[in-house]
Amino acid sequence: MDITIASSFLPQNDPEAATAFYRDTLGFEIRKDVGYNGLHWITVGPPGQPETSIVLFPPEATPGITDEERATITEMMAKGTYGTLLLATKDLDGAFERLQAGAAEVVQEPTEQPYGVRDCAFRDPAGNLLRIQETR
Repeated sequence: MDITIASSFLPQNDPEAATAFYRDTLGFEIRKDVGYNGLHWITVGPPGQPETSIVLFPPEATPGITDEERATITEMMAKGTYGTLLLATKDLDGAFERLQAGAAEVVQEPTEQPYGVRDCAFRDPAGNLLRIQETR
């Protein structure tokens, strides 16, 4: 089998903040910004990797979601326990400095982990946990 990852979904609750963060702070390309009934789905991705995208979606648009589930998702997003993304870079310290300068909420400074990777962690404007791992 030859299967690749085309898109992953992360929730966002503020399209303008999400766009600014992923474009201006992370340096991702905005590939699509689709609005429908006052909601936005924003597709972003790293330059030079057109085959890999992240769709930042409004969780309230999920089909069949109940008001109780919507409230739970909103609470989890606020705590940073709903969505997670693992990114990688050769220059972890440079990426960390850029994120810190861009006012990203730092969760963990670059750290050598006991399981053999060096990484850092921060949150995007929706509260999603983003970890950046150093490639060696």
